[in-house]
Amino acid sequence: MGKFDEAIGRMFKRVFVCRNCKTKMKTDKIRIMKGEVICKKCGSHNLRPIKKSK
Repeated sequence: MGKFDEAIGRMFKRVFVCRNCKTKMKTDKIRIMKGEVICKKCGSHNLRPIKKSK
């Protein structure tokens, strides 16, 4: 089964992961860069983009 561009966009676009507690959240990259977004669980500002699987 092939991968659909729409499905890949839903799974990986605008998804960030907390570096401390590994919680996933959807937000904009600009808000991450400004430091406006905090983790829901631990309150950290350390977020990274989710890694795409092969």
